[in-house]
Amino acid sequence: MKSAARFSLLLLACMLAAAALAAERVAHREPWQLGLPSAPGANDSPAQVELGRKLFMDRRLSRNGTMSCGMCHVPEQGFAVNELATAVGIEGRSLRRNAPTVLNVGFNESFFHDGRAATLEEQAWGPLLAHDEMGNPSREEVVARIAALIDYAEPFRKAFAGQALSAQSIAIALAAYQRSLVAAGSRFDRWYFGGETHALNEEEKRGFVVYRGKAQCNACHKLGRQHALFTDEAFHNLGVGLPEPGRKKADVEVALAPGVGTRISQDVLATISAPVEPDLGRFEVTKSETDRFAYRTPTLRNVELTAPYMHDGSLATLRDVVDFYDRGGNQNPGLDPLMGPLYLSEQDKRALVAFLRTLTAPNVADLAAAARAAASTPSPRGQQVPTE
Repeated sequence: MKSAARFSLLLLACMLAAAALAAERVAHREPWQLGLPSAPGANDSPAQVELGRKLFMDRRLSRNGTMSCGMCHVPEQGFAVNELATAVGIEGRSLRRNAPTVLNVGFNESFFHDGRAATLEEQAWGPLLAHDEMGNPSREEVVARIAALIDYAEPFRKAFAGQALSAQSIAIALAAYQRSLVAAGSRFDRWYFGGETHALNEEEKRGFVVYRGKAQCNACHKLGRQHALFTDEAFHNLGVGLPEPGRKKADVEVALAPGVGTRISQDVLATISAPVEPDLGRFEVTKSETDRFAYRTPTLRNVELTAPYMHDGSLATLRDVVDFYDRGGNQNPGLDPLMGPLYLSEQDKRALVAFLRTLTAPNVADLAAAARAAASTPSPRGQQVPTE
């Protein structure tokens, strides 16, 4: 009996010590890290981050010198693209999927909407080599192009002393920069993790109750005791992009001039546009039928900055997203079993949207300004960066 009592006291002491340690970690963290796990870029040097930022914003990395990573992940637009459902790539090509934010991307377990990359270093080469994004035919060509630019000699020397420029070092630098885009410390974080009782108003607090209750958002957009990434890192079929049964695709509004527009039917549009490429989601990676039309759960952090929403950019506002979930998504044979009508009231919906807006980090504008300041200007060819 005494042993059991001693064990209970020891267990209680361990729990109190763990809680005190967690509180100490929170107290010593940068404000923009509150609500997140330990920063993922602990091994990245400042020089690598700085070089990666320069590469990220440099149009010269594309085949024809017109596209940069920052043109599909626009710093001033939450490191996404707000104007279009899907971004525009090289030579004006419309991309198949919405550009996800790269804020807090270093915490991801997989990358792209279909999870086809396992690391940020692997992900970095995807857009550079995609024929419709930056259009480069090979890694070797990108390495040679950067090697011929004199303004990269010193940054690469600082970031990778004694090492030759290579495809690997380019990926390391781009990944290091993306891991540095840590953006938390939102009003929600200050309220939930920091104990600031007045950081949220009553409607926002009600929205949090709806989030964890009637709306069931927490089933996929996970929230932990010590931190919240707001994603389960899984893939779900919500019926996004699939037509509702018996519903014909709507006509498309086309602006002809300021204040002057017309409507074009889908039949007419099909005669003047390229065929839409099919998008089967995670199935394209795994070839598993259970992954057909399934896409990675995105984080909800900074979500008010990253409209439009869903993998195809088909929902323009947060209210559109809430309404979509409230009706249970679009029915199809593989619809996730978590999807179903929610029967939210108007008050519930307004409160939920208000809560989602509390997830915006206060340092996003600073991250955007730093990215814009790093945008490269054309330089003459001259001194070359040594390559392997």
